[in-house]
Amino acid sequence: MERPAFGEWPLLLAHVHGLIEPPAFEAAEVAEAAEPGDADAPATCWRPPRPAQPGLINELFRPGVRVTDGYHPEMTVVEPRRVGTLRVPSGLLAVSGPDIDRGDGPRITVPVPPGQYVLDEARVRFSYPCEWRNAEVTTTEPTAVRLLVSQRPAATWEMTLGPDDDPRLFIEQQIAGFDTDGATGCFADAEAWDPLIALFERGLIRGESDLVEYEDIDDGSMFVQRTWDEASGGELMSFATTGDGTYPVWVGRSEAGEVIGVVVLVEGMPELLPDRDATPTDAAV
Repeated sequence: MERPAFGEWPLLLAHVHGLIEPPAFEAAEVAEAAEPGDADAPATCWRPPRPAQPGLINELFRPGVRVTDGYHPEMTVVEPRRVGTLRVPSGLLAVSGPDIDRGDGPRITVPVPPGQYVLDEARVRFSYPCEWRNAEVTTTEPTAVRLLVSQRPAATWEMTLGPDDDPRLFIEQQIAGFDTDGATGCFADAEAWDPLIALFERGLIRGESDLVEYEDIDDGSMFVQRTWDEASGGELMSFATTGDGTYPVWVGRSEAGEVIGVVVLVEGMPELLPDRDATPTDAAV
């Protein structure tokens, strides 16, 4: 038999099943579309997989905010620690793993106005029972590193993609970012990437003691090495992560789309705890 035309399949079904009259079909009212991740969305409402979401990045740099990492019930965000500055004269920021250089340049690049930018760390303070001291110990640990472009708070955060990343192929909560085999990332001037990485390797791996354009940073921060290219003026600052793997790069933007800051979480995203006197309203940004 001939294939039914569009709209005539109900007639075929009625014929196959021996129905006297073809079934009646009524168009259902279309419900208002639910936001992605809305718990009230019908179970039959399909949506494509979403990449990982930014979470509460703004709050990690807001003193007094209470969070938990799942291991410590309560952690309090303290004042960010300013570590130094980074010169990006080319206007193209690189965020990558300096220990994995395949000769194809930095993994992630972000256009920023040419200039010199502050580098700081987000930190949390918490207490825990220390068995070998047999006492309650209070400590402070970093949660993220940031290149600060503007003092204004970011209105939105987005995960920056590499040249080969296609979010249409991502599975649910997949991340994209830079890879590291040595628990190290870096911010650098992308145009001076090759000479900066060469200096980094000469100073860190070969240990050349007379290398002028390289220094170890020993101030207790997550930032550990710095190199600078005399020809271009570009600089590189490396920082420690909590392990190997892939680390996403989050770019904060203003309402007008301007870059406010670039952040790398050195560990997982903590969960926001409610304020003692009120419920926070900024957790989605």
